[in-house]
Amino acid sequence: MGNPAPTVDEGRVIVICTYGHSSFAGFTRACQRVIKGVSPVTNSVQYREHCEPGFFSMEKVTSLASEKGVVLFSKSSCCMCYAVKILFQELRVTPMVHEIDQDPEGWEMEKALKRLGCNGPVPAIFIGGKLVGSTNEVMSLHLSGGLLPMLKPYQTLC
Repeated sequence: MGNPAPTVDEGRVIVICTYGHSSFAGFTRACQRVIKGVSPVTNSVQYREHCEPGFFSMEKVTSLASEKGVVLFSKSSCCMCYAVKILFQELRVTPMVHEIDQDPEGWEMEKALKRLGCNGPVPAIFIGGKLVGSTNEVMSLHLSGGLLPMLKPYQTLC
């Protein structure tokens, strides 16, 4: 099923649709297709899409979280982030670290992390593409003996 053929009316919102997004189950984005005009060359209708605010930040966060086995979203001035980095260093794990305070989309990424379920935006730790949580969850897992088995595939030899 496609979208209905539009009547050409520049600037008019013609279709409101929802697209599923495969990289984050259950998350959808709402888009509006807006007619920009008619191409004089092809005589076809040209559109521009307006997406729900934060969609691309959510997509960026989920994409970055799956980039490597252990991913840490951090802020360069956060002492709890530093503590988690040191813990991983001692456990011989080198996470992919994304300093969101140095990213132009950092504010949107913070909001996306909160929507994913992080208590505070940082530190946010992903292992195997899955959100583990923040400092409290990681330290609790470590103290209960549950963290090392999760990190074993990602540990370096030396």
